Formats: sequence, structure tokens, C-alpha cells
Amino acid sequence: MLEGRAGEKSRSKTMPVKKRKLNLRILAPAVVVVLAWASTAQAYIGPGAGFAVMGSFLAMFAAIFSAVVALFTWPIRYVIRAIKHRHAFARAKIKRCVILGLDGLDPNLAEKFLAEGKLPNFARLKEKGCFKRLATTVPSMSPVAWSSFQTGSNPGKHNIFDFLTRDTRTYMPKLSSVDIRGPRRNITIGKFQIPLGKADIRLLRKGKPFWKTLGEHGIFSSIIRVPITFPPEKLYGVQLSAMCVPDLRGTQGIFSFYTTRSEGDGEHTGGERFFVTMANNTIKTKLIGCSSPFRKDGSALACPFVVKVTGKEAADIRINGETRHLKKGIYSDWVKVAFKAAPGVKVKGICKFLLISTEPEFSLYVTPVNIDPEKPAMPISYPTIFSTYLAKRQGPFATLGLAEDSWALNEKFITDQEFVEQCTQIDAERETMFFDALDKVKQGLVVCVFDGTDRLQHTFWRQIDPEHPANQGRIPEGNVIEQLYMRMDQLVGKVVDKLNDKKTLFMIISDHGFSAFRYGVDLNRWLEDNGYLKVIEEKRGQKNLSAVDWSQTRAYAIGLSGIYLNLKGRESKGIVEPGDEAGQLRDEIAGKLGALTDAQRNQPAIKQVYNALKIFNGPYKGNSPDLLVGYNRGYRASWETAIGQVTDKIFHDNTKAWSGDHCIDHSFVPGVLFCSRPVVTENPRLMDIGPTVLEMFGVDTPKSMDGRALAVVEPDSRKATGNK
Repeated sequence: MLEGRAGEKSRSKTMPVKKRKLNLRILAPAVVVVLAWASTAQAYIGPGAGFAVMGSFLAMFAAIFSAVVALFTWPIRYVIRAIKHRHAFARAKIKRCVILGLDGLDPNLAEKFLAEGKLPNFARLKEKGCFKRLATTVPSMSPVAWSSFQTGSNPGKHNIFDFLTRDTRTYMPKLSSVDIRGPRRNITIGKFQIPLGKADIRLLRKGKPFWKTLGEHGIFSSIIRVPITFPPEKLYGVQLSAMCVPDLRGTQGIFSFYTTRSEGDGEHTGGERFFVTMANNTIKTKLIGCSSPFRKDGSALACPFVVKVTGKEAADIRINGETRHLKKGIYSDWVKVAFKAAPGVKVKGICKFLLISTEPEFSLYVTPVNIDPEKPAMPISYPTIFSTYLAKRQGPFATLGLAEDSWALNEKFITDQEFVEQCTQIDAERETMFFDALDKVKQGLVVCVFDGTDRLQHTFWRQIDPEHPANQGRIPEGNVIEQLYMRMDQLVGKVVDKLNDKKTLFMIISDHGFSAFRYGVDLNRWLEDNGYLKVIEEKRGQKNLSAVDWSQTRAYAIGLSGIYLNLKGRESKGIVEPGDEAGQLRDEIAGKLGALTDAQRNQPAIKQVYNALKIFNGPYKGNSPDLLVGYNRGYRASWETAIGQVTDKIFHDNTKAWSGDHCIDHSFVPGVLFCSRPVVTENPRLMDIGPTVLEMFGVDTPKSMDGRALAVVEPDSRKATGNK
């Protein structure tokens, strides 16, 4: 899945909860009242900048009030809905559709493991139905691809072209899919302030997800952790948001690392390192939270905690009045933390603690502080009370959009094994939600996306690529990716056994495949060397394009796929005239860059450069980068390019654990499609899935969609529905 960031042994323990059957169809939307203080912050590269937001103190009250209203009004609404949608399934060929998203599942590896007999349940599905390659998007990037999946359209219609875009006024990187702004007015009292109004949390993805169309025809949907669904949208059903949900600090995930080792403290990519002192085997420190909404300086709230070392590989941690026992190398359960913002006002989150060592130096890793799903500080589900329902049912769970902390692994704060365990635990939480949805939704749509398949391939591709620079001459050990595919096969087996009725259509899809990421390409250095970009030499190496002389720059790169022209009337300091001059410049750069060769290795770095105006259509194509780079296998935009940093050379060895990627030419990394019924359409595309589901439920495909329904063979019949 992404592009930069990004267990069975340890499961969350919760207080006993009375088991109640909750009819998800009668949950009403909560009225979201958000008092927030927002500021932009550059959190880390890949996935990119986060936004500091402190969420609603009144959201949970509003959710409870809404639920009470729903309880008393549901009989009336039930009758109205029953009358309005009494013919909802009249044209349907199925009663239920289940889509399991395995982000990044690669068809080449799937074929390899199938041939070796290691994926018996995938093989069973293939024999019964089909296994095909699924064409991804240009660019082949998770936020772009999953947006096309939702809307059935090309990026020119849904407005997502990368994980990052740029502010045309400041040239600063920012998230492409969500915009968060604080209240416009505040009452100031000395160094304090009282925010007036609510924060504006806006989804920038355009277009209509196909499940909203289903809802308009009376068909219920349960949408769990599909990327680019934050903030959640209203629908006839329930939804839990995924990619771009921030942590409690408003970033895309900042971990904390506490150590008595004095050297190297300070900021790290994706996290912060704190120096602590020990006295009488005791350490007193604090966990950093969100910015205070009531202070003009936006100073951060903090939650104090105490660690008592109790043995060579053990310690007790006391936080918020609770004591937890920690064992070296084993994650704690989710720990609830509260940050006092004002008398009687607390902002709540959850995190996990991992004791790294107690001697000769003490070290403690803490995950990013996630929004507490039981008492969310900002809307992460629809209706708002849905996340509370899930938390009451299964205990706390990860809510951060990119919950698997790959930057802690990249920066070597946690080990390979500890990262694998983190991913496995998060997938286990997702599995519980998924099967709960399968139990609840007997008619309608269920979609659930698992991220572990993406994160573990990103970080362990080095194990299946002996020549990867990340191995630094060592022979790689381990088979994490093979074990991952086998674990997903077990999940598929459970699902297939549960969905044994002929009226359920089951699909497994991935948004893209995978390849090696050996070498980073500094596009801005290439643009400089070819006279398109001018650097202020004394500022070289600074981030966020701050070293660029805009008066002499015609093109620049930011994000993981694109090059922008410094266009007059669009960029604040643009010098390129729109029209013929811009068109000629696009063609010129595309031609030259397409011929880029890595002289040291004597191989082409680029397969193709795409002109966005020629490959996209729709009202938002003008928001795309002017050019999109389709890299050859082994290459990708450098870490520096993603945040607009200009280095001293074009090619860089990638020595990070993040060793595999898919931000290359889309033709190299198609996704997968497994289906419980044969699909006879040749060359299916990811954007065809939505129209296919609509067609199977007897709903016409909206004209706005570019995708077309695939031809699916009906059970016990040679007849196919859809388009061949």
C-alpha cells in the first residue's frame, strides 16, 4: 500500500462486556461537534506530512445522544425504509457480496506459491472460480488505486493522484486526500484562547463510492478499513476509516523512543527519541500528545508516566493510575492514555509499549498514540458510534491510517521480529471485525481491507532479493513474505468455509502488486542538471523545496510519482506560460527523462513518462502532476524527492528495510482477482470491480463511472452476466 511509512501471541484484553446483538442497520449517524485547533506539520517522509488536530470533546456526547434518538425512532425509520426499498433485491443475482482486500498481494508471488502447493485455499478458489491479474491505476499507488476502486473511475474524476500533493502558494508538501482546518475564530484571554465553532475536516477524494449507489437502492454495506475513507462519509451502512486517519498528534504516525543512552536523542524520521535518567531503578518521563486547543502557543499536552525496572528483562509502567507489567520484546496490550487539556477536559488515546532493554541501557519503544476508537477525538467511523461498538465488542484496536510502524523499523528502533509481530496483531484485530461483519450482514455488501500484506512486502522484499543494497553484502535470512502468503491463505480458508451458500459472491482483490526498490531517483537533481530547476547552492539539502530559486525554475518534483510545471496563474511564483509553452515543456521533459539511464549499472531507470492531460479525463485532471513517471523495476522516486529535497546526485542506493515497492510503471505491478465464480472478461481492471458489484445486485452503473461490469458466470450455468 503505501509508499513510505508506513498477533496471535498477544491479543488485547478488555473488561468483560455484556454480549448483545446490535442491529447495525438501525445505528444513526452521530452529530459531530468538533472543537479543534489545527496546524500543519511536516511529520516525516513517505507517507508524508500530517496535520495536527485535537479532536472533539463533545463528539461522544453527540454520538450517545444520536444513538438514543435512533433507539426511539428506529421503528418509524424501519417502516419507511421497508416501504421505500421493498424491491431492493428484485433484480439481484446475489444476496451478498464479500470483498476481501489484500493490499499489495502480488500475482507473480501468488502464482509461485500456488505452483509450490503452499496456498491450498487460494487454489480451491481458483479452481472453483478464477484467478486473474487485475490492472491497477496510473500511478500504481495505494491512495490512487483504492480511490479508483471505490468510484469506478480514473483519477481525473476522483482527484487523487499521489499520497502527497503541494500547496500551490507555498510549494510545501501536504496530504492529497484530506484537508483539516481549525476554527476560524477564537476568543483570546492572555496566553489562552477559546476556539469558536468547529474544525473543518474535508475529504478531498471526489466521486461517489459504489456502496453509496447501492445504499440509494436499499442495499446495506459494511465498509471496513478501505483506504481513503477519512473522514467517513454518510452511507446506508457502517464504515470504519483507514488510510490518512491521523494519530492523536495529528500526524501520520509519530512513535516515541525513551533511552538512557545519551547520544542520538532528538527527532528521527517518523518518530522522536528522548533521553531519560534512571534513579533507584525508576524512570520518570512523559508521553507527548496533541497540541493544546486552549493555548495560543499551541504547546503540546503531555501524560506523565513512571517505569520501574523489576528485573533483567522486566519492568512495570504506571500511567493514568494503572500499572502494567512489561516483558522484554513483548508488546503490551493497548493502554488507554489521557491528556488533560483543561479542568474536566481530557483527550484520550491508546498506545502500546515495548520494552527493548533494561541493561546496560534502558530502552522503551511506544507506538504512535492512536485515536481511541471507544471515545474518538475525531470522526473515524460512520455512524460515529460504530467504532465504539467495535471497541466494546473486541477491545481497543489500531485506528491510525498507517498503523504498522515501518519507520520505527527503518530507523532501527525495533527489530524485524518485533515489526512482524506488530503487523500480525493488527491483522488479527482486522480479522475479528471482518468476521463480525460477515455474521451481521446476511444481505448486502461487505468490504474489508488488510494492510499487513502491503507493509510486510515493503519491508521484507530484501529477503527475496539477495542483491538488494539493503542487505549490504550479507546473505538475507528469513522467509517473512512466504509465511505472510500462507497466513493469508489460512484466512481465505476460513472465509470460504463460512461463505458456503450460492447466493454470496466472494472476491479477493489487491490494488497493485510488488517489485524491488533498489535505487532511488532524485528527480529534482535531474531537473537541475538539465536546466529546468535552479538551486540556491547554500541551501542545497534543505527539505520542502526550500532550496529552490523559483524565479529560474520551470519544473519541480514532489511526492512519489510526479513532476509539476512552475505554471503562471497556478503556482504562486510560476514563470511558465500556460498553453503552447507549457505543452512544449511537458513533451520536452517527458522525452528526455524517458531516456534516463543508470550509467553505473548500464540499465534504463524509466519505462515511460506520462502526460497527465492525455491519460486522464474528468473535472479534476488539472490537479494532477503535469507528468507522471513510470519507473523501471528496481527504481523509484528517492526518499528525498518525496519531500522536495535536492541532493548532489541522481541515483541513490536504498539501504532501508523498506526494500520493496510498487511506485513504478503500472504495467509491472498489476493486482490480483480471485473470485468464487468464473470471470470470463479478459484484462479486468480494478475500476471494474464496483460496476461488477452493482450489476450483480441489479443496479445500473452510473454514467460517471469509467469501469464496466465484468462477465461473471452464474452458478451451475454457462451463462455470464456483465460485459465480456
